[in-house]
Amino acid sequence: METRILGKTNSLKVSAIGMGCMGFSHGYGAAPDRGEAIRLIRLAHELGCNFFDTAEGYGAGHNEELVGEALKPIRNEIVLATKLHIPELNGKSVAETVKEHLRASMKRLQTYHIDLYYWHRVNPVVSLEEVAEAMGGLIKEGDIGGWGLSQITEEQLRLAHSVTPLTAVQSEYSMMERMFEMDVIPACKELGVGFVSFSPMGAGFLSGKYSANEHYSGDDVRRVITRFVPENMSANQPLLDMLRKFADEKNATSAQIALAWMLNKYEHIVPIPGMRKEERVRENLGSAEIQLSKQELAMLEKSLSEIKIYGNRTDEDIAKLRYMD
Repeated sequence: METRILGKTNSLKVSAIGMGCMGFSHGYGAAPDRGEAIRLIRLAHELGCNFFDTAEGYGAGHNEELVGEALKPIRNEIVLATKLHIPELNGKSVAETVKEHLRASMKRLQTYHIDLYYWHRVNPVVSLEEVAEAMGGLIKEGDIGGWGLSQITEEQLRLAHSVTPLTAVQSEYSMMERMFEMDVIPACKELGVGFVSFSPMGAGFLSGKYSANEHYSGDDVRRVITRFVPENMSANQPLLDMLRKFADEKNATSAQIALAWMLNKYEHIVPIPGMRKEERVRENLGSAEIQLSKQELAMLEKSLSEIKIYGNRTDEDIAKLRYMD
């Protein structure tokens, strides 16, 4: 598979498409059993994927344990990314807190080194500059290869990068969510910072495999993502129709075109779709082989500019799942 470089400083060489592993623990309804999840993670590696993403918050540590078990036999062949969550400091320094979280993640992941360590969400009660300094110390000590932030503003990006150069920013980006094109994505390119796209399929919407009559339960985030409200599903049908037409012309699937679009548009972007079935693993990783000409990319951009997107995905909405039966 084609590879890309994340970051100009503390850079990492990763496959053009990575694997987001959250769905193996929670977030999208019933997950595959442990054995099947491990098989799919290893299959992704066999097919050329070397970039795997998890977080301590996914399934309260379950996802890191699962990913650690799956990747242990091939640990030296892959790039491993995880994230820490700092709700409060509990009387400890920022550096102590970050190191404590890192040690716990390493234990669950069965590794002594994290290639890319993100702060999952910037917390206003914790100093961004101090987190950046702490990450710089971990890089010097060899505990992590590089560091990153998620869902940040351009101002936060520049501030953090001025303290300890970032390897990557991970934020939502897809044909349905393009707000970071205005500032963060260009700033990442300017500063030599990679951009990792989570939910590049719009939580699966862009695959075209879901209808307005779908029912979601449990901790499935689609219960609260407003794109999946029936009226918005119907209102966003023109996007799926356009995507399907373009995919047919390229002898590809809608999902593959949605991923190929961002890969062909930006050299510093790496999408990390979730893939919980073998056919999805093969389909999504196959997107890296699809080349779009400048004319085809321009046609896609023109079509997208004429389509209004209804609904979105916000952390505030997803937090509502905690109080739902």
